[in-house]
Amino acid sequence: MAAIDLIVLGMLKKEPLSAYDIQKLVEYRNISKWVKISTPSIYKKVIQLEKKGLITGKIVREGKMPEKAIYSLTDAGAERFRELMLEISNGPIRFFLDFNAVIVNLDHLSVEERKKCLENIRKQIQILKAYLEENAAEKKDADKIPEVGWAVLEQQIALAEAVEKWIMTIA
Repeated sequence: MAAIDLIVLGMLKKEPLSAYDIQKLVEYRNISKWVKISTPSIYKKVIQLEKKGLITGKIVREGKMPEKAIYSLTDAGAERFRELMLEISNGPIRFFLDFNAVIVNLDHLSVEERKKCLENIRKQIQILKAYLEENAAEKKDADKIPEVGWAVLEQQIALAEAVEKWIMTIA
């Protein structure tokens, strides 16, 4: 769960946010496409980080809107952010591709079932690639996307293209 910690702490390093705002940024930046992070995990994570003293929540009310907690990074949270950046960047790089569980078991299927599984994976990669390219086109002129955000999006497109090419070699 260190990746989720790093994402939440990193967002709060930039500015105080509610859990809802963090979740919306995760969606907008498509973070859930490359890191296993869900809406419930974000809400659970802010509670955990607050209990650990890494973030602090302040209840606010804006107009007639319901109260909400706005979270800020504590000094301990800033230090933990720095530690996680160094720890994760210095660790082994792992590409967890769920479909590899299918690939390693293909020989347990009939030839027809194998072809169907490979075709399913190929189609899903095409869907992902189209989504990423569409996302890049939509956000091309957006001011708020940092250079590192574009780097991740370009990385995901390149990875989708590489997997798409690779799947053709085993099909």
